Amino acid sequence: MNNIITISSLSKTYATGFIALKNINLEVHQGEIFALLGPNGAGKTTLIGIICGTINPSAGHVVIDGFDHITHYREARSRVGLVPQEISTDMFETVWNTVSFSRGLFGKPANPALIEKILKDLSLWDKKDTRIMRLSGGMKRRVMIAKALSHEPQVLFLDEPTAGVDVSLRRDMWELVRQLQQTGVTIILTTHYIEEAEEMADRIGIITKGELQLVDTTASLMKKLGKKQLILQLTTPLNELPGSLAIEGLTLSKMKDEITYTYDSESKGPTITEVLNLVANANIHFKDLRTTESSLEDIFVDLVDGEVQ
Repeated sequence: MNNIITISSLSKTYATGFIALKNINLEVHQGEIFALLGPNGAGKTTLIGIICGTINPSAGHVVIDGFDHITHYREARSRVGLVPQEISTDMFETVWNTVSFSRGLFGKPANPALIEKILKDLSLWDKKDTRIMRLSGGMKRRVMIAKALSHEPQVLFLDEPTAGVDVSLRRDMWELVRQLQQTGVTIILTTHYIEEAEEMADRIGIITKGELQLVDTTASLMKKLGKKQLILQLTTPLNELPGSLAIEGLTLSKMKDEITYTYDSESKGPTITEVLNLVANANIHFKDLRTTESSLEDIFVDLVDGEVQ
């Protein structure tokens, strides 16, 4: 699989002595949707800034489509589009003019047909002559995406693309991102909405305290780190579990009225059927059972809290 971005031994220490990034190594595949997750202050913004050429690294290299981001700055930067979290554009300008102007900033010749296509793809065509200040928040965010696409980048960074928008518009934005991916654009997004990454991303990277903790597909993350639970609601509370139920992952609740068996796909312990048989053999009766499975949010919280190694 071809890599559109290769990051090698990337570090950043600010003049204050604050270490924002520590030896980041990452490969982003061409045409994928890659989600970068991390708490505030984890280093996401610094990493994006370095890739986009707005922040200088202290060490390491970034190669974008074969071009080093320092020695071939213009070539590398021209391949990247950035949609910042904050809406920042000339509010008194029209949609058409502001998107066309953004294309010119990269030295690209005028291309009305392309601008028309971008605006139509983003459902902005009927707003092309409208001043930005008169648009809704969702439409303004679409204009920011149009500006980022105006110079035909191969990589599009979306920094919190659905922050502050309602659920309906968020779904529309997700669909828009998928459409962009289908045109061959590589999407890298940061988000605080865990379900957004779980829904959209081909792969996920989790960064905390300036270090990239792991990178994997969503499915693989769920398989390796996701926990499943079998919860039995007892008919009669127990004082303690009998010796026959001294199994790793099996616990009695504080209220003594539930037995929980926690396991994952890599567990070598008993199966659910075997656990239920052990419970029956111990003459323990339950009135209800349910199962749960870790979400990506659970995995993320565990990683940030240091519970997952």
